[in-house]
Amino acid sequence: MQYRRFGRTGWKVSEIGYGMWGMAGWTGSEDAESLASLQRAVDLGCNFFDTAWAYGDGHSEELLGKIVRANRGKRLYTATKVPPKNRQWPSRREYSLDDCYPPEYIEDYVDKSLRNLGLKTLDLIQLHTWEDKWLDDKRLLPVVEKLKSGGKVRAFGISMNRWEPWNGVRAVRDGVADAVQVIYNIFDQNPEDELFPACREKDVAVIARVPFDEGSLTGSLTVDSKWPKGDWRNTYFVPENLKATVERVEKLKSVRRGGISLAEMALRFILNNKDVSTIIPGMRRIANVEANTGASDRGPLSGPLHAELRKHRWDRTPTKWSQ
Repeated sequence: MQYRRFGRTGWKVSEIGYGMWGMAGWTGSEDAESLASLQRAVDLGCNFFDTAWAYGDGHSEELLGKIVRANRGKRLYTATKVPPKNRQWPSRREYSLDDCYPPEYIEDYVDKSLRNLGLKTLDLIQLHTWEDKWLDDKRLLPVVEKLKSGGKVRAFGISMNRWEPWNGVRAVRDGVADAVQVIYNIFDQNPEDELFPACREKDVAVIARVPFDEGSLTGSLTVDSKWPKGDWRNTYFVPENLKATVERVEKLKSVRRGGISLAEMALRFILNNKDVSTIIPGMRRIANVEANTGASDRGPLSGPLHAELRKHRWDRTPTKWSQ
């Protein structure tokens, strides 16, 4: 496992982190398997774990807390998120800070997450949705500073809306965010346009989420793919999105070289970008953990292959189903 500097915090985090949504928001997850996978990740050098209160109403946080306590001799970085008060993902332009994150509400959920994790301090607290206009509300920054000065959190970050990386540049340039979490993968390259240069300038950490485009870049989807009732993927891979996505993934398969899997190629594409501090693929099984962490050892892709993959950029506009 290789490590990267996490922006101005100075933390050395594993360049392959652990996204924990799949342990609570998707069907098929079991606690015993989840804990075994988390521990395997720790054993392989992963030290950055991203969860959220919304992942199972705190259950994912509880699982992470168990792993942290089981590895007291290792420095594991904990990142979680405050859910929007109105429970609406993504945020919309008309939502106010009071709709989503009134100051006392943020404090309340930080305390809930600390209890779930069994910790006195969170390394990174993030708002699970974001609007740059909320910076106009002068109550936001004082609550962030209060949480830091009171020792409850070490750093503050934002989790940005799907396909809207521009809606966070102000938070970076104003010095508010220590870290940004943004969708970045072979298809979604638009954070490179404005967001990454701002993060570079302000020394803000970048957490790359959805490296596999919700699973499509593993190559496992077909136009007939279906999921159990209640699974989130049913709302994302609606027919119009599923068909278009599968078509684009099929074109990617011809780009592969030397037997590399689509998933490994997707991770190593992101590793080519030094603006990224860590990648957080969702992992529910030990086999996934071993495959994904192994991508770090193999490093970035060759220049020619990376250049070929850049041609597969897919600029998308948020819709009702994109969440």
